[in-house]
Amino acid sequence: MLTFVGLGLWDAKDISVKGFEAVREADEVYVEFYTSKLVSSIDEMEEFFGRKIIELERSDLEENSRRLIDRAKDRNVALLVPGDPMVATTHSALRLEAKRRGVRTRIIHGASIVSAVCGLTGLHNYRFGKSATVSWHKSETPVKVVNANRSIDAHTLLFLDLHPEPMTIKQAVEQLISMDVSIKDIYAVGIARAGSDDAVIKCDKLEALKNIDFGEPLHVMVVLAETLHFMEFECLREFADAPPELERLVA
Repeated sequence: MLTFVGLGLWDAKDISVKGFEAVREADEVYVEFYTSKLVSSIDEMEEFFGRKIIELERSDLEENSRRLIDRAKDRNVALLVPGDPMVATTHSALRLEAKRRGVRTRIIHGASIVSAVCGLTGLHNYRFGKSATVSWHKSETPVKVVNANRSIDAHTLLFLDLHPEPMTIKQAVEQLISMDVSIKDIYAVGIARAGSDDAVIKCDKLEALKNIDFGEPLHVMVVLAETLHFMEFECLREFADAPPELERLVA
């Protein structure tokens, strides 16, 4: 069996009890930090779980995924994934391949940044459109997604690239504005270290966010829709230090 175990948002202690038990009972334990990361190192995780943990590379999950699936044919294999396992399409593809090759799978879900942003900001989950990643490759996709979402009055969750190093909100904002200067006055929310005790959540115009000290990564962003529900505004004012003029978006 191949068990996908969600690790949650911040460190190894975010795992569920069911997930912890699955790790302890597995014959082999693997972890991947390509799709997301934790603050915990492999050594710290091994000490916490009391298990040997093997880190996988991107190729192990994609073009060489058959090797992992083959090991799960007659072994209980646990794959540890930061956040929730099935948010990343990489893991959906891996699960589908396992199913087609006759290997049983199960999912133990974990806290995801997709839902955490709603809790931290107060933004309503049904107001979100398509998400996108701001990558070091300077793709125009994030700007196109933001504009498309705003055309239907939807928020946009922007993931920030992790490789070769985690991107900061400042770097992401500079890249977005360099592709479309017209978006610099759109309101957005920067979120740093979700799930930690020192998370930072700040709301302001996109250009202003790059001047805020969010501290160390991991960072994500939400570009706001053209309008806000009054409760969204109230939450952003209380929890994200939103400027008073943001109230003009309330509809």
